[in-house]
Amino acid sequence: MTPDSEAGFGIYVHWPFCESKCPYCDFNSHAAGQVDQGRWLKAYQRELETAVVDLAKSGGSAPAVTSIFFGGGTPSLMDPETVAGIMAAIRSGFTLANDAEVTLEANPSSAEAGRFRGYANAGVNRVSIGVQSLYDDQLSSLGRVHDKDAALATIHAARGIFPRYSFDLIYARPEQTVAAWEAELTEAISLAGDHLSVYQLTIETGTAFARDGVPAAEEETAEAMYRMTQEILIDAGLPAYEVSNHATPGSESRHNMTYWRGGAYLGIGPGAHGRLLDEECWLAAYRIHDPDRWIEAVETNGHGEAKRFKLSADDRLDEVVMMGLRLTRGLTAPDFEAATGLAFDNAFDEDNLSRLVTGGFLEKDTDRLTATPEGMLRLDAVIAALLSD
Repeated sequence: MTPDSEAGFGIYVHWPFCESKCPYCDFNSHAAGQVDQGRWLKAYQRELETAVVDLAKSGGSAPAVTSIFFGGGTPSLMDPETVAGIMAAIRSGFTLANDAEVTLEANPSSAEAGRFRGYANAGVNRVSIGVQSLYDDQLSSLGRVHDKDAALATIHAARGIFPRYSFDLIYARPEQTVAAWEAELTEAISLAGDHLSVYQLTIETGTAFARDGVPAAEEETAEAMYRMTQEILIDAGLPAYEVSNHATPGSESRHNMTYWRGGAYLGIGPGAHGRLLDEECWLAAYRIHDPDRWIEAVETNGHGEAKRFKLSADDRLDEVVMMGLRLTRGLTAPDFEAATGLAFDNAFDEDNLSRLVTGGFLEKDTDRLTATPEGMLRLDAVIAALLSD
C-alpha cells in the first residue's frame, strides 16, 4: 500500500440481503428471511483478519481508514451487534482516522429509532436512506415495501440520532411528469440535511423491469428533469458535486469521493471489490458473488476472494477518467497522477480531447479536466469518445 493520500482509504462492507428484490435493482442483493447473523459476523471478522495479513505482505500496514461504508442489500437488516462486531474487527486491524466517516445504508421498512441508536453506539455516524419516492403509488410501482409515512419517520429518526444523514430519490420514473418531479423534489428539500442523492431511473439488463418491458423515460423528459434538478438544488444550497449527488460544500460523501478520486479501498462481503496498491502496481480484487459460496469460502479459506489481478496502465487510466469526470470539480492533476502514476499534461489523445473541448463537452486547463453541463448530460458518450483509440 502507498502512504495515506488526500483521496483517503476506505473499507466497504457488503450485506447482500433484502426484504424483497426491487424490480429496478441490479445490485448483488437477495431476498432472504432469517439470517444467521452470528455466523455472518464471524465470516466478516475472519475476512478482515485475512485482509490485514494480506496488506502487510504487500508492503506494510494500510493507510489510516478515512471511511467505512455498509452497503447492500439492506444493511439496516443487520443487528446492531453485528455492525458493532465488524467495527471492532476494523478497529483491531486498522488505524481509524479521528474523523472517519462511517455510513450505513438503511431502508425505511427495516429501520427504526432503536436500531439507529444501536448503530450509532457501534460507531456509525452517517446513514443513507433509500426513500426513492415520496408518493405511495410510486413506491408501490418501484416495488418498495415502505410507504411515505415510514420514510418520513425514518428521516426524522435519523435527524435526531446521527450527525449526518442523506436519502435517495429516483426520478424519470415511468409516466412521471416534469411538474410532478418538481413538486416532489421541492418537498424533499424541506426534509434534506446536508446531502441528497437523486438518481435517474435506468432499465438495467437482468432486472424485473427489463424482463417486463418497463420503458425508460423519454430522452427529452429525462433531460428536462435533470436540468431542473440542477437548478432547484443549486438554489437550495445543495449543488451537485457528482452526477447524481448533491451536498452543501464540505458535506460530500467522503467514502464515495475516495472512489471517484481514484483512491484505494478494501471490499469485503459477497460481490465486494477493491482497488489496492502492491509495490506501485494497482490491483483489482473481487469477492465471490454468491452469498452462500462466499461464506463457505471464508469459513474454509479465511477469505471469499474470487480473483485478483494487476491493472494495466491503460485500464487504470480508463477507470480513473471514468470515475473522475463524474465529479463537477472534474479530474484534477494531483488526483490523476496519484492514482495512475502518469503525467496529466499529456495523458489524453490530443485529437479526441480537442474535438470534445471544441464541441463544448469538456474543459481543460493545466491541472484540471472537467465535463461541462452539456458534457454531464451525455457523460458516458463523452468518456467513450475521449478514451477511444
